Amino acid sequence: MRGYTDDKDAVMKRLRRIEGQVRGLQRMVDEDAYCIDVLTQISAATRALESVALHLLEEHMSHCVREAVAAGSPDADAKMAEAAAAVARLVRS
Repeated sequence: MRGYTDDKDAVMKRLRRIEGQVRGLQRMVDEDAYCIDVLTQISAATRALESVALHLLEEHMSHCVREAVAAGSPDADAKMAEAAAAVARLVRS
């Protein structure tokens, strides 16, 4: 079971909303909307994706990593490194 399994419906709802935002962006570009308006909407979609990513990371840390560490699992160090790499990717983006 993944860390986000209990919140899967909420995560999917948020992703569908973001998908709608991206479709709206495509429509704006197709209709030659003002550049700043398009950039504003891109910023909003980016923040929405970052929010979902942070939620998934939090769930991963509190579920997958915590379980591996608590169980003394041999892959606990790998889970910690994996989480650190995910944080690094988020910070770079």
